Amino acid sequence: MATLLELTASIVSSHASMSELSSEELLQEIQKVYAALQKLEGAVAETAETAEVKAPTISLKKAFQPDQVVCMICGKGGMKTLARHLAQVHKMKPGEYRKQFNIPRTQALTAKNFSESRRQMAQDRGLADNLAKARQIRAAKLQSKKTEATAKTPKAAKPAKPVKAKAAPRKKKTA
Repeated sequence: MATLLELTASIVSSHASMSELSSEELLQEIQKVYAALQKLEGAVAETAETAEVKAPTISLKKAFQPDQVVCMICGKGGMKTLARHLAQVHKMKPGEYRKQFNIPRTQALTAKNFSESRRQMAQDRGLADNLAKARQIRAAKLQSKKTEATAKTPKAAKPAKPVKAKAAPRKKKTA
């Protein structure tokens, strides 16, 4: 692979062959192109480093504890749930996180105690019963709308057969 200096020389010589440049403009062009190539090379190196950081910082068993969840990417702990942390810090969706560390779908990305307390609160408030009632009401409304719609529209009668028009009697030609 060509070095940055060789690439810079090639790019600037191509540009200079197509347009007139003074010696100062030529030097500025060389510096700009070289700096741009250095930035690009640095960005490629950074993405390669982040791609290599796939190894978890903590084991799966230690990451999901009853009272807290620990991020397997950065090792930050003390969280109740991972979704917000993954989105804000790592710009990652939970599905990508699961895929990266082979976390099964059955494993919740929340602390077990947190999930249990939320479940208990929902039961205490009767949210499951309220949801069931709301679904029944909605189903009944949909059913009544269907019956109203069928009652309003009369059944279409079969179309009558078209009647052929009788031709006018022909006059006989006399020869």
